[in-house]
Amino acid sequence: MIVALLSAVTFAQNIAPIVYRNCAPCHRPGESAPFSLLTYADVKKRAAQIATVTHSGFMPPWLPEEGYGEFAGARRLSPEQIRTIADWVAQGAPEGKTAPAPPQFTQGWQLGTPDLVLEAPEAARVPDSGLDVYWNFIFRPKVTQTRYVRAVEIRPGNPRVVHHANVMIDRTGSAPGKGFPGMDVTILRSPFDPDGHFLFWKPGNVPHSEPAGFAWRLDPGNALVLNTHMHPSGKPEEVRPAIGLYFTGKRQTRFPLLLQLEADEELDIPPGNPDFTVSDSFRLPMDVDVLAIYPHAHYLGKLLEAYATLPDGARKWLIRIPHWDSNWQAVYDYREPLFLPKDAVISMRYHYDNSAANPRNPHQPPRRIRAGNETTDEMAHLWLQVLPRGAGDRRRELQEAMMQHRLEKNPADFTANFNLGAVMLSRLDAPGAVAMLETAVRISPKRADAHNMLGLALATTGRFAEATAQYRMALEIQPDLASARFNLANDLMKSGRLEEAIAAYRRVLASEPDFGTVRQRLAQALTAHARRLKADDRIAEAADECREAITLDPEDGEAHGNLGALLMLEGRFADALDQLNRALELDPADFEARENRDLLMHR
Repeated sequence: MIVALLSAVTFAQNIAPIVYRNCAPCHRPGESAPFSLLTYADVKKRAAQIATVTHSGFMPPWLPEEGYGEFAGARRLSPEQIRTIADWVAQGAPEGKTAPAPPQFTQGWQLGTPDLVLEAPEAARVPDSGLDVYWNFIFRPKVTQTRYVRAVEIRPGNPRVVHHANVMIDRTGSAPGKGFPGMDVTILRSPFDPDGHFLFWKPGNVPHSEPAGFAWRLDPGNALVLNTHMHPSGKPEEVRPAIGLYFTGKRQTRFPLLLQLEADEELDIPPGNPDFTVSDSFRLPMDVDVLAIYPHAHYLGKLLEAYATLPDGARKWLIRIPHWDSNWQAVYDYREPLFLPKDAVISMRYHYDNSAANPRNPHQPPRRIRAGNETTDEMAHLWLQVLPRGAGDRRRELQEAMMQHRLEKNPADFTANFNLGAVMLSRLDAPGAVAMLETAVRISPKRADAHNMLGLALATTGRFAEATAQYRMALEIQPDLASARFNLANDLMKSGRLEEAIAAYRRVLASEPDFGTVRQRLAQALTAHARRLKADDRIAEAADECREAITLDPEDGEAHGNLGALLMLEGRFADALDQLNRALELDPADFEARENRDLLMHR
């Protein structure tokens, strides 16, 4: 009876459905896996190997433990499937009859032709051997107006080499040049525009389309940074990825936030310690739905756990990874949103193995390991994509609670001081903002964005000279920080130093033509300076500056009015009348333009 039962296990009836669903997305021509598994011959050739790696749980690569969170797209084999594979191999891997056809995969862009295709400006080079390579490609989309992105598709360029990749949005111009190295990257973000989306790629995944209302904003001047993990293939390789963007005409109406728990301050792992533990907890200030989760550690990570303790004391698991492997890290989307009420406490607890018995330990013999951005350092991060319940955009309230939590743990936390200072400034508590931002600058004196934000807070309290000094410090650290130069120009203009202000606005315009209101501000500065030139009888120069102001901002009624007055002085009455009429179209209450037009009409 047993022999008869085992003989019924065939590729056609039993194995092909398992392999085609769980293995073929990566094990096919042109994808990341080193061999194809689309035919009986392919699978039979690797039968013993398949039985071994499925029995050990190494393949398919799925880290979360069953029963500790229900995730979309799980590639976890059941015990029955694993036994079926083992039985098939034990029977000599028979083919059987009438196997299902191999799956058909979409060629090219999986979501159809993108609205905008971005290609990496340069390829990254991966050596034939050695350590894994982490490279950040920078893409600069050429958009002339704000667009809303409903989907992103990442094409890795060389799937055999690229292990995973993650897109980050740079709205501040902090990403340098065409690319830079690094495993864990910090992109400067405005505290008023926090991250809300995971934009992640791994082999075999289906590109993610945002639900209705979740499309994220892409502004002119924004950059996209593709943080890419690549590994040597045995020969020198080049990688040049591309990103496809899919737009929608509908604005964002739902605003998720990426919450980060972390315990990096606790990471000081003695050599030889097989079970070093760190933790962090955060109490929710509001009801939220958890949409996705991303645990992160480096090579010493062993057991990673995250759960929520509900107000009634019950525990709700978020994720549990008993055998962490950073090579297979991923973002995990919940099958259904996971509701957590106000006052639920989210906790993470990570275990690390710094012993010689850890096969992934990069140091033999083991060394003392602390937190850091290098692959041989460690990290203890847990990211959660949460959607606050309630109307409108509640991200700032939630982010403020998170920053207060970080500050309680570590008063010297730069990010917490910086973000809370910015929030205070937005609430018109300028003195409180100055105190927080001065602390941030003391903690990280080389952060240009902190000096810039402190300058804004000082200017709001009327301390303009000190504000100007902060903007200049920011520009000494980062000369291409357009926001600092723009703020400096604004202060120079307010203090009447118009020529310096014009020069500063021109530099911003030259480096970032679409930056904020720089065109309008430069036009205003030119118009004001033209009045000075007129007072000095430098009529032609004044007229030229008015013309430039109008080119920059055709809706600047004052510039039209001033140019009309200057043309009157030059005796060009018809041209002057055109300019004065335009000024009154834009601002019917412009008394000076109306008076000058009346003089012309009764000349």
